[in-house]
This record gives sequence, C-alpha cells and structure tokens, in this order.
Amino acid sequence: MVKTESTMMPLGSAAPAFSLTNIDGQTVTLDDFAQSPALLVMFICNHCPYVIHVADQLAQLGSEYMKKGVGVVAISANDISTHPADSPEQMVREAEERGYLFPYLYDQDQSVAKAYRAACTPDFFVFDQNHCLTYRGQLDDSRPQSGIPVTGADLRAALDATLEGQPVKAPQKPSLGCNIKWIEGQEPEYFPPQG
Repeated sequence: MVKTESTMMPLGSAAPAFSLTNIDGQTVTLDDFAQSPALLVMFICNHCPYVIHVADQLAQLGSEYMKKGVGVVAISANDISTHPADSPEQMVREAEERGYLFPYLYDQDQSVAKAYRAACTPDFFVFDQNHCLTYRGQLDDSRPQSGIPVTGADLRAALDATLEGQPVKAPQKPSLGCNIKWIEGQEPEYFPPQG
C-alpha cells in the first residue's frame, strides 16, 4: 500500500466524458447527469483500507444527496489481474453489502481515471450543473486509526455550496488513500514514482 494524495485537478475544469458499465450491466455516461444540479464522481475500490474506513459514510452521503437531485457515481479503476478483490463480480457484492445506491462503474482500461487525473482511493470530484469542477479533495479529516469520526464534512460542505451556486470555501485539502493500481507499464505521467 502506497499512501497517495489527490493530484488536485484545477478548479473550473470540465468533467471528462465517460461511458462505463455499471454493476447491473447497464452503461452509464456523463450525459446521463446533464440535468443534475451537481455531480459527485468518486474513485473508490473494494479492498483499500482508506475506502473501507469511509464506506458506510459514502453509502449514507450518496443516498442523502441523490434525494436532492445530485448525480452520484463511483468508479473503480484498479488492475484486477493484481487485485482480484476489486473485480466487477466483487463490486456487485460490495455494493450490496455497503448499501451503495449510486452506480458503481468499472474502468477496465483506466482511461477515465487518467482523464480525471485520479491518483488514490478514495478520490472525490464535485462538478456544478454545467459540469465545471468546484471541488476536489478529501471526504473529511478522518483517516484509518486516526480516532477522528467519519462525517463527510468537507465533501458535504462542497456539495451544499455547489447546490446553492456558491463557491466552495478554501482551503480544499487533498484526499489521501491507496494508490490506484495501474496496469503495469500504463502508469500515467502525473502519477508519483514508486519506491
């Protein structure tokens, strides 16, 4: 496990397009969220202790904000040849056990993760109704074994501000988690060298 921070995509960036298969076999695209007042894109996986630490909050937060019309989508991009616990079959089980109501998509060739400059799990991106980036960074200050309660405070504040058409308050702190497990030889240029 390599602790890795968000790359912090520039605010105002347009949401990169995606078309990926959900765990129910349906295709989900960025255009599916064209009418949403805000969009939350989360890069997560099944096995990462950082994701496991916040998974219940992700389920709760996702359910709450979907009721407010927010588009919520989770994407797993890990190489399943080295991390079979993150396979689409296991993603189905994970979503059921966690109570994820949002689409949980598999980015098999990792192109979407690269387009978002995702680096870690979990990694969070909030876009406004025009799909312009308003927030990228952490869920909250909690980390595994930190003793800090998992509240989703930072992400909730970002979503609330975005829904109200207000700028998200600074500073925006990077997320921290396990590095995305890139296909060997396919690591993106922005990804920090290992070692």
